Amino acid sequence: MEERWMALDVGSKRIGVAISDPLGLIAQGIEVYQRKGGLEKDLAYLAELFRKYQAQRLLLGLPRHMDGREGPEAQGIRKFGRLLGVRCGVEPVFWDERLTTTEAERTLVSADLSRAKRRKVIDQVAAVILLESFLRYRNT
Repeated sequence: MEERWMALDVGSKRIGVAISDPLGLIAQGIEVYQRKGGLEKDLAYLAELFRKYQAQRLLLGLPRHMDGREGPEAQGIRKFGRLLGVRCGVEPVFWDERLTTTEAERTLVSADLSRAKRRKVIDQVAAVILLESFLRYRNT
């Protein structure tokens, strides 16, 4: 069964985007979307990206405190995800994103990227790590 996932690492300024292969096994970074300052523009762009890559499922990273509690930003992500899900015609799935940015930073530092280059791609790498984590869990 084909099940291509689009994963988002949503931040206030940037959104990292990753997509899975059609079988839902492998994650690949697509881009870092610079938020335009308007919810409507962000939703329209991401829904178009969802269609462009022929995704069938939507995954959003859910920020949690280290003890597992959801903070106020998690509610904003849930609202954003529900609105985007309506645009895409799917029910969004939320996945714990604790430490994905830290892991992405570590990966980029070990690749010897400059701070400026890391800043440009860290959200995309975090989205890939988020999607890989989810796919590993789902496929075992």
